[in-house]
Amino acid sequence: MNTNDIRINLPASKSMSNRWLMINHLMGSHFRIGKLSTSGDTKLLRQLLMQLENRTSDVFYCNNAGSVARFMMPLLAITTGSHLLTGDERLCQRPMAPLIEALRQMGLRVECMGKEGFLPVQIQGSVPTKRTVSVDPLLSSQFVSALLLVAPRLSEGISLTMTQRPTSRPYIEMTSDILQQAGVEVRRSSNGRTYYVHPFSGRPKPANITIERDWSAASYFYTMAVLRPELRIRLLGLQLDSCQGDSATDRFFRQLGVVSTEVRSPYRAAGRSITIQGGGEHVKSVVFNCLDCPDLVPTFAVAAAVAGQRAVLKGVSNIALKESDRMMAISTELRRMGATVNASNEELHILPSTLKPKEMVRTYGDHRIAMAFAPLRLRFPDLQIENPSVVEKSFPEFWDEFDKVLSAK
Repeated sequence: MNTNDIRINLPASKSMSNRWLMINHLMGSHFRIGKLSTSGDTKLLRQLLMQLENRTSDVFYCNNAGSVARFMMPLLAITTGSHLLTGDERLCQRPMAPLIEALRQMGLRVECMGKEGFLPVQIQGSVPTKRTVSVDPLLSSQFVSALLLVAPRLSEGISLTMTQRPTSRPYIEMTSDILQQAGVEVRRSSNGRTYYVHPFSGRPKPANITIERDWSAASYFYTMAVLRPELRIRLLGLQLDSCQGDSATDRFFRQLGVVSTEVRSPYRAAGRSITIQGGGEHVKSVVFNCLDCPDLVPTFAVAAAVAGQRAVLKGVSNIALKESDRMMAISTELRRMGATVNASNEELHILPSTLKPKEMVRTYGDHRIAMAFAPLRLRFPDLQIENPSVVEKSFPEFWDEFDKVLSAK
């Protein structure tokens, strides 16, 4: 083990943390979950689940957390009482129609208070009358995961068919895997389009749950490895054989010369980490399908641009519907720095160019835009990131960990 490695403490996976919180709530808190994500989204979900359990308010405010709102909607729909689910202005612009329609198919009562298909919604909790449902997952895999998570609480479970290929399929598989770890029977049809989730029978055995480190958070340090190839960066607790869709980070950055090596601690049986180092051989042109990992598009685009690399990022049609319009944000900020960027609904093209320093990168209130552009400070020390606190949504400790690389000699 190289003691000179820069050691980065990554947060626990937000996606895994939020799924385990939902399951634990639905199953009566039988699981002991260690080291949950410190993200704002996980803290918010935990708060809302406690609010529901204690019945302290019937208004469930989700800030700008799309996954939290989507996970809470089916839960509220099967929980007795009248509930208002809402969020900030941006969240109320994000699509919810496929999930609302799926709940209505099941005989559940969800009423849009403003524009149809969007928050806020008034929900009258009741027992579903149908267990068979179809859902369009193209805009978000979270519609599918949200329904699968509540299925064990339904007397007949659920039969859920996806009407087309989903975005971020690995996160649906993550949901299925976690349900099975919790003792729930989940089957998938031979064509992969239909999931059958059985109701939970009996009481789950108490178990200690360990949450993986977060690959989304790790991705930003890969860009730093491109910019500081002389450094070895150790990402503590991360593992290559991960169910997280954003583990695609390794495959993308390999093409930019970053080598990932998994190491195991000789002192701890489960102590795994990954060391990364840049400086390897670049491919001439990167072509990468981001359909299964859309949250990585800002990271990949910035990394390619700062490396002067030609890159084509495919499967990006839904990134305009995230916490910000990420297609606009990426294109605008990279162009302001002199990059040549061509964007269409389905693809983002980064052409070889030389970035020039700017005083400020605008983040559009989006944590992933802030963290994707932050590594550019390694090349342009005077660069400022607008509203740096937005990182608290997913990685509150980001700037402390980033400073370890920034100050490395």
